[in-house]
Order: sequence, then C-alpha cells, then structure tokens
Amino acid sequence: MGQQERVGFIGVGMMGRPMVLRLLKAGFQVAVWGRDPAKLQDVVSAGATIADSPAQLAMRSDIVLLCVANTAAVEAVVDGDHGLAKGLGAGKLVIDMSTIDAAVTRRLAQRLRKETGAGWIDAPVSGGPPGAAAGTLAVMAGGDQADFERSKSVVKHLAGRYTLMGGVGAGQTTKMINQVIVGGCKAVIAEAVQLAMNSGIDPLRLPEAFEGGRADSSLLRQSVPKMASGDFSPTGHLRTIMKDLDMVLELARATRTPMPMTALATELHRMMMVRGHGEADTTSVIALLRDRPLL
Repeated sequence: MGQQERVGFIGVGMMGRPMVLRLLKAGFQVAVWGRDPAKLQDVVSAGATIADSPAQLAMRSDIVLLCVANTAAVEAVVDGDHGLAKGLGAGKLVIDMSTIDAAVTRRLAQRLRKETGAGWIDAPVSGGPPGAAAGTLAVMAGGDQADFERSKSVVKHLAGRYTLMGGVGAGQTTKMINQVIVGGCKAVIAEAVQLAMNSGIDPLRLPEAFEGGRADSSLLRQSVPKMASGDFSPTGHLRTIMKDLDMVLELARATRTPMPMTALATELHRMMMVRGHGEADTTSVIALLRDRPLL
C-alpha cells in the first residue's frame, strides 16, 4: 500500500458528491460506483474513475466510503451481486457515512472482519450539503481505535469534528441522538417562525436578534430563511429525517427511554410524508402550521 490511501466512494448524491470533490482536490485517487453511471460524470470530469461494481471498487481501493440512503441500501451494496464483500480483504477499511441501524452495522462489521479481514468504521455525518462542501461536517464514529486513527487521513478532509464514540455501532447510535435534537428543534423553530409572522415580526431578523443568546444556533440560522420564504428546495429531504426519527423511536423502545417530545416531532414529520412531501426540505414542516400551506 502506498503512502496515500486509494479511496473508493459509493453514494455520489446530495451529500456524497461534494465529499468526492473534496477528496479529489486533496489529491486522492478516487474510484466511484453508482447504479446510474450518468450521475457520476461530473465527479469523473473532476478526476474520479468509475468502477464496474462494488466488488471491483473494493479491490481497487484501500479505504471504501459509503454514503447511501438507508440500511437496505448498505446491505445491498455489501452483499448484492458483485457486492463489496466479494472484493474486500485484509488491510482494507470500510467507512460507512450513511445513517443506518446500529444492530445491522454491528452484524455487517463483525461478519466482514471474520470473513474478509476488513475493518469497519460507522461514521454518520451531520451538517448537510453545505457542511459537506465546506469540509465542516460533524462525524460521529464507532469502531476500533486503530481503524479510527487510520481513517483520519481521509475523513479530516471532510469533517470539522470527528469523534470516536465507542465500538462499532456507537457512531450510528450517536447520530440517532443528534437527530433527536435536529428533528425536535426544527419542529419548534417552525412554530417560532410562524408565531413571528402571525404577530407582525419579520422572522428573517430573528437570527440577528438571538445571536449570542441561548436561542442562537446554526440550525436556527439555516432554517429561518427557508421557513420564512417557503423555499423548500431540498438541502436535506424530509423523508431522510423521517427515516431517522423512526429509528430513534425504535431505539427508545429497546432502551425503555420515554421520548414524548420526539414522538410528537416524528408524527409531525409523518403528516408531511402522508401528504406526499417526502422530497421537500426538512424545513417544510412549517407548512402544517399555515392556513394556506406553501406546499
């Protein structure tokens, strides 16, 4: 293995695309794979190469990063026809930046370590496409200390904060805790913005007024303009936070943790889903509070 790791990347989407571009800019050799090669042409133009299958990508890479939609997608990439499992071997490392079920993460990691010798870091991210583009993502990791230290050489180009929270699965569990705060706060920020509008206060001035106070947050600053304008073009799909909140409630049941506020936030998001707005931005939850919803 050369001085610099060869990187493979699967999941060149809203989050993955800016990550790949950052890795290419940092000088990494990056191989990519996707079900639709046409969607890879922009990163190929920037210097990435296309692998014919996840297995081939694994064979050509020292470190493989995943950033796919859900648990089923990770399982399909690993165990499907010509999946990663067929191309992994001792000395290779998988960094899964998707947000998926922690129990499935542990099962996949243990099996791949036993059958192929490859390591696994679960490393879900928070920060959205802006954070991915800027390299300021918060990344919550689970895995072996040695694998974590090795992964830093790649992840440092993507993250402003990269924290090992425990063994395999701990990163996914920490991401669920992150989503408790994100999902709940977005629902509350929606109420605050709508109350401001209904009371004759310009909601766009709220971040300025709250700056430095206890209500200040990056979530507030990012959410208010979209909620106030009704621009729900996605920087993060509502269906994604819905998937995560459902996993949070499963974890809550398994750990006997009462979560009444999160349960309410989850059902508000579900109301948007059943109305057909899963592809809208997560800030679109404010539409539930309006006499004439913007969606």
